Amino acid sequence: MPHHTPLIGTIVAGLVVAFIMGSIAHRLKLSPLVGYLVAGIMVGPFTPGFVADAGLANELAEIGVILLMFGVGLHFSLKDLLSVKNIAVPGALVQIAVAAVLGMGLGHVMGWPLMGGIVFGLALSVASTVVLLRALQGADLVETRRGRIAVGWLIVEDLVMVLALVLLPALADVINNADGTGGASALLAPLLGTLLKVAGFVALMLVVGRRIIPWTLHWVVHSGSRELFRLAVLAIALGVAFGAAYAFGVSFALGAFVAGMILGETPLSRRATEETLPLRDAFAVLFFVSVGMLFNPRVLIDQPLPLLATVAIIIIGKSIAAFAIVRLFRHPGDTALTIAVSLAQIGEFSFILVTLGTGLGVLPAEGRDLILAGAIISIFLNPILFSLVVRGRKQEETDEEDARVAAARPAIGHVVLVGYGRVGKLIADRLAQRNLPFMVIEDDADKAEEARQAGIPLVRGNALEDRHLRAAGICEARHLLIAVPEGFEGGAIHEHAQRLNPNLQVVARAHSDAEVDYLEGLGVPHVVVGERELAGRMLTLCGVK
Repeated sequence: MPHHTPLIGTIVAGLVVAFIMGSIAHRLKLSPLVGYLVAGIMVGPFTPGFVADAGLANELAEIGVILLMFGVGLHFSLKDLLSVKNIAVPGALVQIAVAAVLGMGLGHVMGWPLMGGIVFGLALSVASTVVLLRALQGADLVETRRGRIAVGWLIVEDLVMVLALVLLPALADVINNADGTGGASALLAPLLGTLLKVAGFVALMLVVGRRIIPWTLHWVVHSGSRELFRLAVLAIALGVAFGAAYAFGVSFALGAFVAGMILGETPLSRRATEETLPLRDAFAVLFFVSVGMLFNPRVLIDQPLPLLATVAIIIIGKSIAAFAIVRLFRHPGDTALTIAVSLAQIGEFSFILVTLGTGLGVLPAEGRDLILAGAIISIFLNPILFSLVVRGRKQEETDEEDARVAAARPAIGHVVLVGYGRVGKLIADRLAQRNLPFMVIEDDADKAEEARQAGIPLVRGNALEDRHLRAAGICEARHLLIAVPEGFEGGAIHEHAQRLNPNLQVVARAHSDAEVDYLEGLGVPHVVVGERELAGRMLTLCGVK
C-alpha cells in the first residue's frame, strides 16, 4: 500500500499549510481565518505547486460544516436572544434585507440569474461568528449591553441563514426547472414540502431527541469513560446530521444545528464543547481551506470594480444600515458604532452559502470569487476598524471598571487568586470563610458570572495582561495563587506578576513533571501537583508515612 494517498495528502497539506499561514496571520494580529483561506489558495488549482484533491477536500469540508453548525447550536442561547429581542430581531432582519438587496443589485448589473443574485446577496449579509466574538472578547465587550446586542443580532442572522440553507435547494430547483406553467403552485408546492419535512424533523427531535440524547449522555458519563463520552458527542452530531439528510431530505447543517441546540440545553453542554473542540477546530480549518481552494486570484485583476463594490457593500453598506437601525431604536451612538463595525465582515456562513450555491449551479464562478475575496479583505480590515472605533469609548469604560474594582479590593497584603475553576472555587470559599482579603482574576464569562453571583471580588480578564493584574492590586498583594490547570500558562502569569511585584509569594498548580520543572526553572517557590497530594493523603489515611 503506498504511503501517499490523495486523502492523506489532502489532510496533511491542508493542516500543515493552514498552520503556517494561520500562525503568520496571528503574528500580524489578523484573524487566523485569513491564514486558513490563504492556505486553501496555496494548495488550490489556481496557484502553482502541490494541488490538493478538490473532491476529497469538499467531503472533508462537509464534516467541518456539520461540526461548525453543531457548535453554533451548542452556543445558541434563547435567553440571550430574548434579552435583546426588541433590537436584535428587527435590526438583523432589516440589515439582512438591505445587504441582500444591494448584493442582488450588483448581481443584476453583472448579468447573473436571479438565484445567483439571491445567494450572492445572502452571503454578503451575514457576519462571521468567529470574527465577531473574537473582536468582542478582545475588547472585553461580550458582557456589556453592546456585546449582548451584537451577539443577539448574530444569533438572528445565523437562524435566518439556517432557514436559507434549507429553502435554497427547493427554490433553486423550482426556478431552474420553471417552464412557465403552474403559476404560484409550482413555486409553493416544493417550498411547502421542504417546510413540512423540516417541521417533521424538528418535531421528532423535540419529542424524541430531547429525551434520548440527554439520557444517552448521562449513561455514558456514569460509565466513567471520557473516551466514550467524546465518541458519543461526535456520534450524536454526525449521526443526527446524516439521519436528517437521509430520512427527511434536509441539510446536514440543519440536522447538526438542532442536535447541538438540544444538547446545549443539558448540564453536559460545556463538557461536550470542551471534549469535541479539538476535532471541531481541525475540521473547521479544513473547511476554510477547501473554500480557499475555490478562489481564483485573477479576480483581483479581472474584476477590480465589482470587487470594490462587493467590499463596499460588506464594510460600508451593512455598517450604515446597522448604525441607522440601532440609532432608530434610540440606542447611544457608541452602541450603534460598535454593532455596525462588528458586523462589517463576512465569514463561515457566507462560505457555506458559496459551497451550496456552486453545488446547485446557481452561483457563477465570478460571484464565488468576489465573495471569497470580499471575505478575506473584510476579515483583514475588521480588527483595525474595530479597534479604531472602540478604543476611545473602551478606555473610558476600563477606567470606570478599574475604579470600581480598586474601591472593592483590599489596600495591601491581600491574596490574588488566578482562576475560578474547580480548584480556584475551593480556594476562594476557604479564603472567604476565614475572612482573608483576596481578589480573583477570571477570563471565562460563565465562571466570572458565577463568582459575581457568589459575591466574590473579581477582575474579569486575562491574567497575562498587566492591566488586569494591576486592577487586582498585584503591586500591593502578598500572595499570588495560580489555580489555572495549565502549568505552562501559569508560568507565564508568574513572570508577568513578578515584574510588577518581585516580593510576591507565589504558589502554582501543575499536573506533570515537565510542568513542575518548567515552573521551578522560572523561580516559582511552591508548586503543587494534585496527583501527588492525592497520593500522599491516601497513604496518610492508610497509616503509611
